[in-house]
Amino acid sequence: MNLRAAAVRRKPVADLITEGDHGTLKRSLGLGQLTMLSIGATLGSGIFVVLGEAVPVAGPAVVLSFVLAGVTALFSALSYAELAGMIPVSGSSYSYAYATLGELVAWVCGWCLVLEYGVSVASVAVGWGQYLNELLRLTFGFAIPDALSQPPGSGGIVNVPAIVVVLLAMFLLLSGAKESARANAIMVVIKVGTLVLFCAIAFSAVRAANFTPFLPLGLAGLSAGAAKLFFSYIGFDAASTAGEEAKNPQRDLPRAILLSLAIVTVLYCLVAVAAVGALPWQEFDGQEAALSHVLGVVADNPLWAGLLAVGAIVAISSVVLTVLYGQTRILFSMSRDGLVPAALSKVDPKSGTPRINTLVVSGFVAALAAFIPLGKLADATSIGTLFAFGLVNVAVLLLRRRQPEAPRSFRVPFSPVTPILGVLCCGYMMLSLDGATWIVFAGWMALGLLIYFGYSMRRSRLAAE
Repeated sequence: MNLRAAAVRRKPVADLITEGDHGTLKRSLGLGQLTMLSIGATLGSGIFVVLGEAVPVAGPAVVLSFVLAGVTALFSALSYAELAGMIPVSGSSYSYAYATLGELVAWVCGWCLVLEYGVSVASVAVGWGQYLNELLRLTFGFAIPDALSQPPGSGGIVNVPAIVVVLLAMFLLLSGAKESARANAIMVVIKVGTLVLFCAIAFSAVRAANFTPFLPLGLAGLSAGAAKLFFSYIGFDAASTAGEEAKNPQRDLPRAILLSLAIVTVLYCLVAVAAVGALPWQEFDGQEAALSHVLGVVADNPLWAGLLAVGAIVAISSVVLTVLYGQTRILFSMSRDGLVPAALSKVDPKSGTPRINTLVVSGFVAALAAFIPLGKLADATSIGTLFAFGLVNVAVLLLRRRQPEAPRSFRVPFSPVTPILGVLCCGYMMLSLDGATWIVFAGWMALGLLIYFGYSMRRSRLAAE
């Protein structure tokens, strides 16, 4: 087989759309559920801990850092919105790359998403156990012992809470996309309500003096804060993985992606204003649970800290559910294309979900969270995400040139400038990551290429055709 020909073969956009229209997944999700899906995947443990890392480097200007990070994410969100409306399939950026950049790049993109989704879910599941312990301490005065709440290498034997939250998400996913979306919507309402409650309490203690000087560390601090905060926006693309389960994908997918990003950005900015207004920015240094720290200072009542812990538990549960959903749908598309085993694209006729796929992914993630200290490996999720975002911006540019007259329910404004800015922003963020992250990424890519050339390239449906 000609390796170059295999690597650059592309899947026509028309074929992707036909597969989506005549697929085996059930179309049951409306605009509200799709928006909640993206909010559920984005609004998670990040806002509960990331503020403590960003405020010391940006000062009160962390509010503008959130805006700057949101604008950076917006460039890629606009590209996702155009392609999701044009190619409404489950594969998200993997499918967009297959249609524009060829099979090899699509495989690399899909492999990056496996790293991003799988490791990030495991990492978030570990955080869920930590917040559960916090709630148990506040409510009952005891916590789960380290032996049963930490993985080997971190002072424990097995992380039972992490297994529990992954299995709960798995059972919801197996019940069907509509049922999972309904549960996620309830969790999103709870966690948004928790953050609004935090704002209401913190705003009662806001002092104007805490905002001066507004830029104590200059513009460099502002941009450094934005670089840290960018990763709080990862997840807005979750709606694009529901392309084959949306009732009206051409209309609803672009709206859901952009609406979720707008809601999350406004909420982040409100939380940031309330937090730095209630507490001098110097006091955030070293505070991992920044929001709990703020409440502990401004409200002398353990009830509020307990409610915040409940909100964090619900927030993380929602992230586990929605990101696990996205992982199964991307593997579903890769399996349908022949790049991974066919069993992963078999759909249960009763629930309309890829049952084997869900069981395999959930088992892998649960084992990862239970027995492996994630450490620096978790940072590699960021580089995989940014790589996928960059490819989506490139895909918009290529499809605009190759198929300018193709129907698009949404068009990126100011193209090609906006997608080019998206590529540059993703490249800048990738270069800002440390060397250890790049080493992990390179090792993961090497493993992926071995699998592609040894298995996927010859079993591809395009190869058969």
